[in-house]
Amino acid sequence: MYKHILFDLDDTLWDFKANSRIAMCEIFNDYKLINFFDSFESFYDIYMVKNHQLWEQYAKGEVTKEYLSLERFLYPLRTVGIENKTLAKQLGEDFLQRTTLQTQLVDGALDLLNYLKDKYTLSIVSNGFVEVQYIKLRRSGLLPYFNHIFLSEEIGYQKPDIRFFQAVLAKIDAKNTECLLIGDNLQTDIQGAKNANIDAILYQKKDSSDANSSDIYHVVNSLLAIKNIL
Repeated sequence: MYKHILFDLDDTLWDFKANSRIAMCEIFNDYKLINFFDSFESFYDIYMVKNHQLWEQYAKGEVTKEYLSLERFLYPLRTVGIENKTLAKQLGEDFLQRTTLQTQLVDGALDLLNYLKDKYTLSIVSNGFVEVQYIKLRRSGLLPYFNHIFLSEEIGYQKPDIRFFQAVLAKIDAKNTECLLIGDNLQTDIQGAKNANIDAILYQKKDSSDANSSDIYHVVNSLLAIKNIL
């Protein structure tokens, strides 16, 4: 039924949560942020909540990449009375560099890709920043599996904008019915697929009531479970 599988990258194949946590812990220690926060956990929790909000805004076109990159570090600093944009920018740049050095994948990612690679054309569809996504793909060993890499910065539109998916379909010369999207985010991946009338599989490590929707083709808690679907 399908000819093309469209994969989100972060937290679908490349373990963003685990890799970013390692990079953030290094930054917390190297910049001696313990002098301002009670613990790494308190700093990281503040950062993660704000980062999630900013990425949602970014996907909706409400904030720029530059604002997101600065504010996600400036906000935690501001909560402890530090209004230092220079430091926040430095933390952001250092974070991106350190993150690309991490290579942890979501459990089952390589097994699934090896199963799919000879059966379908595989593509990455991501809102992540251009300067880090290609590095992450190369360093983690994911790049050779994919025929196409589609990043929102290069396309000019972000998931869930239907124009992002229209551009992808045009570039791979495919109909929406020939494609299946696999992603972890309801707002960007699944809603984007719905907007473009593309079937979707939602990958979530834990069961979520938010995922109980007839609009989603399948919901899985393990990437390897997808082998039983395709």
